[in-house]
Amino acid sequence: MKVLFICLGNICRSPLAEGLFAHHVNTLNLSDVFSYDSCGTGDWHAGELADPRMRKTAEKNDIVLTHRARQIRLSDFDEFDHLLVMDHSNYNNVVALNPAMAHKVNLLTYFHDTYKDQIVPDPYFGGQEGFDEVFHMLNIITKDLVHFLHQPA
Repeated sequence: MKVLFICLGNICRSPLAEGLFAHHVNTLNLSDVFSYDSCGTGDWHAGELADPRMRKTAEKNDIVLTHRARQIRLSDFDEFDHLLVMDHSNYNNVVALNPAMAHKVNLLTYFHDTYKDQIVPDPYFGGQEGFDEVFHMLNIITKDLVHFLHQPA
C-alpha cells in the first residue's frame, strides 16, 4: 500500500507525517506492506530539507527527517493508493489537479476518530509550541493510520 502525505510547501507537516508514519511502520515490522512519500502543492521549497524547526522538533523525539521537498506530480495519482492532505486548501488544490481521482484524496485526519476531519495546523509562521503541537497530533494520527490501513479487508 502506498501513502502520500501532502501539505503546502513540503517542509513542515507532510515530511513530519512521512517520517512518523515510517517510524510506526518500521516499529511494527510492516516495511514490506507500506511505501510512503510526501510532497507539497507548491514548488518554492523543492529540493530543500524540512524546516530546521521541524527537524529539531522531530530529532528531540528520535525521528530524523531526511526528505527533500518536492511538488505533487500527476503521476502521484496513479502511483499512490492514498493521497492524504493536511488541510482544506491542500485538499482543494490536489483534487483540482485531477478531479477524476478525487476518491484517493482525503484529509489525513479523515481516518482518525479523535481528530476526524480536523485540519493539521501549519506551524510555519508561529513559535515552537506550534511545532510541538503538530508533532504530538501527527504522532498519534500516523500511528493509528498504520493500524487502520493494515486491517484485513
